[in-house]
Amino acid sequence: MKKQRPVNLDLQTISFPLTAIASILHRVSGIIMFVATGILMWFLAESLSSPTGFAHVQELMGSLLAKFVFWGILTALAYHLVVGIRHIIMDMGYGEEFDTATKSAQFCVAISVVLSILAGVWVW
Repeated sequence: MKKQRPVNLDLQTISFPLTAIASILHRVSGIIMFVATGILMWFLAESLSSPTGFAHVQELMGSLLAKFVFWGILTALAYHLVVGIRHIIMDMGYGEEFDTATKSAQFCVAISVVLSILAGVWVW
């Protein structure tokens, strides 16, 4: 049985709801944290290797690029944590209605922005 229905594969014409965007960004932040684990482990290994390695890491941490990378890692961690708690609560059966889910997504994004600003203040 062949269904004759239209298929829209142009993602630029699709309007995603905030709940979908929050879920997609949660996955992206998880990937960022996975990659960040390697970066952070390299920094740790380098800093523990010798006093010169520690000095090298200190020098790198003073650069604008390293501060930006660490700010990004902290932002991804904060977003992943906040939205992960939201997903756990929804998995328990609370807030699954569309209106409630949209409000909780808005709340999570707002909290994540505040935590991102606080991480920026802490890093710089």
